[in-house]
Amino acid sequence: MDPSDVVNGNSCDGPAMEKMPKREEHPEYQYLNLIRHIIATGAKKSDRTGTGTISVFGSQSRYSLRDGTMPLLTTKRVFWKGIVEELLWFLRGSTNAKDLSEKGVNIWNANGSREFLDKLGFFSREEGDLGPVYGFQWRHFGAAYSDMHADYTDQGVDQITQIIDTLRVNPDDRRIILSAWNVSDLKKMALPPCHCLAQFYVANGELSCQLYQRSADMGLGVPFNIASYALLTHIIAHYTGLKPGDFVHTTGDTHVYLTHVQPLQKQLKRQPRPFPKLAVKIPPETPFWELKAEYFNLIDYDPYGAIKMDMAV
Repeated sequence: MDPSDVVNGNSCDGPAMEKMPKREEHPEYQYLNLIRHIIATGAKKSDRTGTGTISVFGSQSRYSLRDGTMPLLTTKRVFWKGIVEELLWFLRGSTNAKDLSEKGVNIWNANGSREFLDKLGFFSREEGDLGPVYGFQWRHFGAAYSDMHADYTDQGVDQITQIIDTLRVNPDDRRIILSAWNVSDLKKMALPPCHCLAQFYVANGELSCQLYQRSADMGLGVPFNIASYALLTHIIAHYTGLKPGDFVHTTGDTHVYLTHVQPLQKQLKRQPRPFPKLAVKIPPETPFWELKAEYFNLIDYDPYGAIKMDMAV
């Protein structure tokens, strides 16, 4: 099946989309034009969820974080509270999906459900226990994982602390890497990391971050991922006395789920509005693992309305 067959008859067929003028004046067009490119030229592929995707391999986009800029998409409303709470959950090293759901953020509930865990063979694992996922790898890389309730203090490598310390004393180091991809732990995870490796880079007093994302769900995941790592860069810049520079997003399997094509057509018709600014107000002496969502506020976020897309599980 030709990928364009997915959208034919919906006023947004593949070849027509590829010929549309590519407006570059707003950085959000990088995201929108990539979606157009995927639908127009991508390969139709099966996937773990059984939903089906249209996919291309390899992409890169760049977003400036200067002057407090937060690259939060404006062509649809993005769940800012969810982005902040999930990132702070990572920084605390938590692997308990219930910690997020108690704050009204349910994005990990499906992967921590009894049904999903049993499907993976984790019959004795408590519901909500995601295994050694992002937060555990960020804060305790190499430690032995038992369950989401264990105290892992001083176990494994605290990559976040190590990154902050290195940026302070040797900002030109080319090994300032944050890795969530621990091969020995993959089979213990409810979901292996999609955004798996980030590198930090300093030039002229500015901190930039490049993320490699092995699997990029353009409809739901990527808007979250862009904003999350942009926020992480702002946070680490705060703790190292640097100014935020760029966020560079590099993706591997870059795909649109077949069920997301029609909702994305609606989004593609919208013209981006200015990105919001981020106000960071972290009290003095607050360690990064004690950060609260109230310390991060958006200024002038004026998006279009939300667009419903179902998550493929």
